[in-house]
Amino acid sequence: MRSPLPRGMRSDVGGGRIAVRNVVLGLIVLVAALVTGLKGFSQEMPNTAGETLSGKRIVLAEQVRGHAVVLVAGFSHEAGNGTAAWVKAIHADPALASASVYEIAEIAGAPSLIRGMIKSGMKKGVPAAEQDYFVVLTEDAKLWRNYFDVGDDQVPYVMLLDPSGKILWHGHGSASDLEAQLKGALH
Repeated sequence: MRSPLPRGMRSDVGGGRIAVRNVVLGLIVLVAALVTGLKGFSQEMPNTAGETLSGKRIVLAEQVRGHAVVLVAGFSHEAGNGTAAWVKAIHADPALASASVYEIAEIAGAPSLIRGMIKSGMKKGVPAAEQDYFVVLTEDAKLWRNYFDVGDDQVPYVMLLDPSGKILWHGHGSASDLEAQLKGALH
């Protein structure tokens, strides 16, 4: 009986078993690379309720649905300093004016006793006009870290979403290093 495989992949041809094994291993590596490369990008935004600095309850996933939006998230005090720089850079750039910007502070790891002090300190540093767009999250830290694909919590994470919630761009680091990439993804 003749094999349906091409000549170099037939198991009845000398060395064919090695060729088939190499093809199978190659496919496994390719699939693993694709899955790893898409980690964090195939997920939907968590439906966690948070609170804006103005004191309003907000579910970010519901709030941003139907709008192009930039999310700037910090997962530590150090990253929080970088998120402020990102928001300032985005607001100063007319090319980015078409997207709403939400700043996110994930403080679930902070003891409950001091969360109020942390929020109060953040509120003092954010203009009143921007406080509705600053969301403090105290639950589902693991879901949010997975969503942003956090590897280094010392730097800010930024995502550009289209109105359907599809992630168009994702990066982490300083605004001065990555703002041009964000701008390019928006247009």
